[in-house]
Amino acid sequence: MKTPLNKDFITLLTSTLTPLTDPQLLIEALTSTDPVVSLRVNKRKPAQLPWNRAEPVAWCDSGFYLPERPIFTLAPELHQGRIYVQDASSMFIQTAIKGLLTSDEPLTYLDACAAPGGKTTAAIDTLPDGSLVVANEYDPRRASVLRENLVKWGYPDLIVTQGDTASFRGVGAMFDIVAADVPCSGEGMMRKDAEAVAQWSPALVRECVERQKEIVANLWDALKPGGYLIYSTCTFNMDENEGMIEWICDSFECESVRVALPPDSGIVVSRPRPSIECYRFMPHLVRGEGLFMAVLRKGGTSTHEVITKADNKRKKDKNKASAKPIKSVEQCKGWITDAEQYELMVHDDLITAFPKRYVPRLEVLRKHCRVIQAGVAVATVKGKDFIPEHSLAMSTLCSAEAFPRVELTLEQALDYLRRDAITLPESSPRGFVAVTYGGYPLGFVKNLGNRSNNLYPQGWRILMR
Repeated sequence: MKTPLNKDFITLLTSTLTPLTDPQLLIEALTSTDPVVSLRVNKRKPAQLPWNRAEPVAWCDSGFYLPERPIFTLAPELHQGRIYVQDASSMFIQTAIKGLLTSDEPLTYLDACAAPGGKTTAAIDTLPDGSLVVANEYDPRRASVLRENLVKWGYPDLIVTQGDTASFRGVGAMFDIVAADVPCSGEGMMRKDAEAVAQWSPALVRECVERQKEIVANLWDALKPGGYLIYSTCTFNMDENEGMIEWICDSFECESVRVALPPDSGIVVSRPRPSIECYRFMPHLVRGEGLFMAVLRKGGTSTHEVITKADNKRKKDKNKASAKPIKSVEQCKGWITDAEQYELMVHDDLITAFPKRYVPRLEVLRKHCRVIQAGVAVATVKGKDFIPEHSLAMSTLCSAEAFPRVELTLEQALDYLRRDAITLPESSPRGFVAVTYGGYPLGFVKNLGNRSNNLYPQGWRILMR
């Protein structure tokens, strides 16, 4: 039985949403219907969906509805970053971004409130190849989950940061697009999350509004003139949605941007002013949870950032990393594709590949933000050995010829993901081997002949049997 809705919440919906929809139908959907199951397929390492009767999501060309919820933990495709389980409404970020693209020129993109990573991975699959994606999360535990999900997705031109959005005040006008899926009162999640029902109060709404204003103000100067802010929440009330968009338009120089909608989508268009257009997803009208989104264009003329030699000047690293022999880096170059486009950085015992064109931006971000992932972790140096990192196996940057590969059965793949010992065929070469499932890497093992050491990250192992 679903948790009864707060009476004040029902009154709020009835009094504010009547011009847009029938509040009673929305309340019935929240209290008497079940959420739908949906996922997206990674366009850079696609999965053959093992579930029958999958149906496409109208506003996301890589999104699908499933007829029932399988045990995703036991689907290796999830751990390979070939699929991402995500509410269909949230996939609308793909349509919003597509409408802003005018060429295949790479862009700089910030997802400011990114955990657990659903909208970030959707953005990665929509932006032009070579775009720099920065994903930030305030909460340290959620930032760790964000990093894991993005490592699995495998996109190399990536930076993950952890901290308050205030840290972006000092980075300058760096981003072409800033997405802010801001913390909210969570009304749109009430159908599937009893905690969202229990925690709701008018005071929470007021608290969220103030926090949302603070976040937008923190991010505004990081957006280039002519750049785009994609603002979203998973709540229904006007104060956190249309009211916030009106506040942004009154506080900053910007204009509303129209998003082209698929026909008969059920998406509600809201116009708090004739010049402002917003988009609402309501569970009684769409196959998805509650979502609000609006796109705003910052005033001014868009300009491409010019990096001078002075900007690109590197500080000399005086720590242990500078003493590493250059041949260690050279050995790892053969492990990645497009090696000339990436700079191999050595910090302590970790070798990382990061796109050369974005190194100046990384340096700026390091000055202001806590960077917890930059590019692809390629290898750890341990004595004379160079141990390939799991991040490399997941990355589309990993060369298919760098390591011998052994395909696993489903049972073997699940044993590997549990970090159990697996036995490779006798013909398998000794040393580091990439184990695959469905033709895509699961990770690395070190084959010793009579046994193999499982190198899957300890903290990511699955416990389900």
